[in-house]
Amino acid sequence: MKKWLSLFLVVIIALAAYVGAGPYLTVRAIRTAVKEQNTAALAKQIDFPALRASLKAQLLDALVREAGADVQANPIGAFALSMATGVINGTVDAMVTPVGLAGVMEGRRLWRNTRDSFNRPQVDANGEPLPVPEPLHDARYRYESLSRFTATIQDDSGKPIVFVLRRNGLQWKLADIRLPMNGNTH
Repeated sequence: MKKWLSLFLVVIIALAAYVGAGPYLTVRAIRTAVKEQNTAALAKQIDFPALRASLKAQLLDALVREAGADVQANPIGAFALSMATGVINGTVDAMVTPVGLAGVMEGRRLWRNTRDSFNRPQVDANGEPLPVPEPLHDARYRYESLSRFTATIQDDSGKPIVFVLRRNGLQWKLADIRLPMNGNTH
């Protein structure tokens, strides 16, 4: 009986350690995939439907807030907002890819490169390649709950970008990116 109880406790402790280390292992897998420019490995670490839905909601909210009540009440303004909504939805669908996300994780401004490849190396005035930015470099990590973990970095203009990992069972995936909107993060 003692043997089974000890085995049970060891399994529970190992499982808790694995779940606790899960987001760090996911961040490490993301960093490795970005550094190796392995889009397939990066795609395994991301919940694309949840990420796209979150980004669309953030961008649409920012658009509506920026437009204001006067534009929304005007029939032409409402039509323009509905057209802009379609553009935002299409843009997010096209840009939320392993390549686009790699750029954000390196702290670059949002998705400058839309090609289906990683950015070409930047060069200095002498033609020497500049060091490639470290993905999620200097990130601040934090558990928000047992199934939610964040990694916060600064973009190239100093604004915070928060990467949210969510746990589903024993697996952690990137499911949200909180973008800096008007100096705020959601």
